[in-house]
Amino acid sequence: MRVGVLTGGGDCPGLNAVIRAVVLKGIATHGWEIFGFRNGWRGPLTGEGSWLTRDDVEGILTRGGTILGSSRTNPYKEDGGVDAIKRVLAEKGIDALVAIGGEDTLGVAKRLTDDGVKVVGVPKTIDNDLGATDYTFGFDTAVHIATEAIDRLHTTAESHHRALVVEVMGRHAGWIALHSGMAGGASVVLVPERPFSVDQVIEWVERRFEREYAPIIVVAEGAVPEGGAEVLQAGEKDAFGHVRLGGVGTWLADEIATRTGKESRAVVLGHTQRGGTPTAYDRVLATRFGLHAVDAVAEGDAGVMVALRGTDIVRVKLAEATAELKTVPPERYAEAEAFFG
Repeated sequence: MRVGVLTGGGDCPGLNAVIRAVVLKGIATHGWEIFGFRNGWRGPLTGEGSWLTRDDVEGILTRGGTILGSSRTNPYKEDGGVDAIKRVLAEKGIDALVAIGGEDTLGVAKRLTDDGVKVVGVPKTIDNDLGATDYTFGFDTAVHIATEAIDRLHTTAESHHRALVVEVMGRHAGWIALHSGMAGGASVVLVPERPFSVDQVIEWVERRFEREYAPIIVVAEGAVPEGGAEVLQAGEKDAFGHVRLGGVGTWLADEIATRTGKESRAVVLGHTQRGGTPTAYDRVLATRFGLHAVDAVAEGDAGVMVALRGTDIVRVKLAEATAELKTVPPERYAEAEAFFG
């Protein structure tokens, strides 16, 4: 049997652990040939990639990023894209695909399944916003990176008696902001799911200054003020219709400085949250996902995504996994809000 594997969308720590698990189990247990497609869905469109051996995946468990490369290519935006993928798979004799990605990559996987291509999905995103799974790999590492940054910023903020606004990733879901803000003891956490009152933020900041502590405000890139709109870094849309967000941290820092008269600075963590070696948790979760994806392929169970439920790895339909984003519920945000100010 021949199986293809690809990594699509934004990179994150743990991708190589999945690739390694698929290759090692596929070869050792089933005697399969594994083809690594390059650069997300662009690989199956063009045929770019190579056959992977055990030697190719030795030593990649601890590496961030992906040895296969990634892209935000959407084959359904390409003329004849689906036919091209079917032709490439037929030419290489590939029987099934393991697609590792987030909502966009797995959305394509679901549509391809409907069009007759056998695909098994693996949930990857630092935003932890995929439905049907408790956690996605990459999230734990991103939270650790953001929390460490917040810990470091506390000391410089206190030294200079200034407010620091830390902008983290999170377009539609504020899981990174919520977890890192709580873990880092932030004064305020702002998430996309709940428009924020600038007046309320100022009140929390001033309350913090009154106690002679420097405030740390953690804000997700997709957070919006009441009656306002997302802050765009660029208006152009990618192949999946997304614009580039960024800048709400700088905007909010300026508002705080103007209204309080206190020095305020913005720190944008950006792609540092995606880089570097994965945590032990993400390495184990990604490896387990890869092993169970191989099981699904071996059993002919296409059109599914492997998911974490409690401590168990289960399979769910791709349609369920991509039906809606998993966002921060009000009760979870309320837990953090009790510490604001």
